Amino acid sequence: MTKNATKQDSDFSKKSNLVEPFTLASCLLIACFVYLNHQALFFPWFKLSSAASSPASDVDQRLECDVYDGRWGWDDNYPPYHSEHCPFIDNGFRCSKNGRPDSFYTKWRWQPKACNLPRFNATKMLEKLRNRRIAFVGDSIGRNQWESMLCMLSSAIPNKDSMHEVNGSPITKHKGFLVFRFADYNFTVEYYRAPFLVAQGSAPRGAPKAVKMTLRLDLMDRTWRRWVDADVLVFNTGHWWSHDKTTNRGCYFQQGMEMNLNMDITAAFRKSIETLLDFIHGQVNTSKTQVYFRTYAPQHFRGGSWSNGGHCHHIKLPDFGSYPD
Repeated sequence: MTKNATKQDSDFSKKSNLVEPFTLASCLLIACFVYLNHQALFFPWFKLSSAASSPASDVDQRLECDVYDGRWGWDDNYPPYHSEHCPFIDNGFRCSKNGRPDSFYTKWRWQPKACNLPRFNATKMLEKLRNRRIAFVGDSIGRNQWESMLCMLSSAIPNKDSMHEVNGSPITKHKGFLVFRFADYNFTVEYYRAPFLVAQGSAPRGAPKAVKMTLRLDLMDRTWRRWVDADVLVFNTGHWWSHDKTTNRGCYFQQGMEMNLNMDITAAFRKSIETLLDFIHGQVNTSKTQVYFRTYAPQHFRGGSWSNGGHCHHIKLPDFGSYPD
């Protein structure tokens, strides 16, 4: 949900190394979820369906609304949580603790032109999610949103001991999945690390020595059985679809038994999205499950990548310009 992004270069090799501040994006995602109220399967290239009816206190105007047609506005009541008060953030993602001196970037709230998104209310959100599951599936963008969701919801939980990771795993970077349960609401917020969304595996027998592994563009990530029945699915991918993350590491593309050593990364990315769409229409019960796709963010480095002479472009204001296609 990054239509506010600056115009993005079509070369995916420039998208792999990013700094990702996602609290605001999480707020927009959550507000959209409340607004839509489980009524639409929705991807960025689909038109948004009308919102289901709900009490007048939830939304000021009962209109069909394109939530992307709007702008960022200053809000003194933001942010919805402060990272220093939330125990559910990996230390690497704690901006203020790691030396960022300003908090200006946390004060912006998205305001559509044709309607008002409801202000986030953690207690109300928890009630809406009682006995349900939200699963984020993707790369570190999904992880950042997952952590923000945990922090925003936990602000309404006086007893933090009633929240726990079901397998006892600590919040830290790792290659698996994390499931936090809110015991008082029988509700889970889940994260599944799948940076490509499609399956990644060993090189097939007889493959050239340069091939260390392959991406199966026709198969979903092998964790799919764990999250396919969630009530809300939030997918994201994009940042790992670069030469640095694929072919430069000996990772090539495969469909069925056929391996393609010359396939363009953009074409491979497109095929993976087609596989995701086919999977949703074939395996996900969309009468029960709300589906979101969160696009990748613009790069924040100029003059090279983070590891190759680049420097962080210190943007402190939202982009108020026109949106890309």
